Amino acid sequence: MFQKILVAVDCSEMGRHVFNHALSLAKPIQAELILLHVLTAEESGSPDMFVSPGLSYYPVVNDSMLKVYREQWQEFEERGLNMLRSLSDVAQSHGITTSYRQIPGSPGRIICAMAEESGVDLVIMGRRGLSAIREMLMGSVSNYVLHHAPCSTLTIQVPENGAAKPSDAQEAAASR
Repeated sequence: MFQKILVAVDCSEMGRHVFNHALSLAKPIQAELILLHVLTAEESGSPDMFVSPGLSYYPVVNDSMLKVYREQWQEFEERGLNMLRSLSDVAQSHGITTSYRQIPGSPGRIICAMAEESGVDLVIMGRRGLSAIREMLMGSVSNYVLHHAPCSTLTIQVPENGAAKPSDAQEAAASR
């Protein structure tokens, strides 16, 4: 069966929902979990880089804006690491061997590369459920991974009501 599972999560409710599914799958078979958060500007909650062509005349404004952006990006990185630590603690409290990584880049490519590098048997990730037109315009990380991963892939759909219900694992993570 599955012995090593890569779990792609982000800081959203969907990320927690994906983690809960992975935990419930890993517990009975004592599979190892590798939690992965890909740092990308496309993630909800990532800092926005304000760019205006007229600001090139004002280097001080550009420098201060760049400084603010870097600070926001560092906070974003730290928030991701804190989320990974918390989820890892929850999994380990359930007796599941767990590790985690946070890597910047293109989510689909990073997930597939990490799956190959780690020799996982399964990738578990969320699926936003974009319309065909939005998916064509924006691309789909889950579609990319389904077609390029070196192993089986399980995609978790957003629940009907649009929000994941808290589970014991999620409540434990929130209380830490």
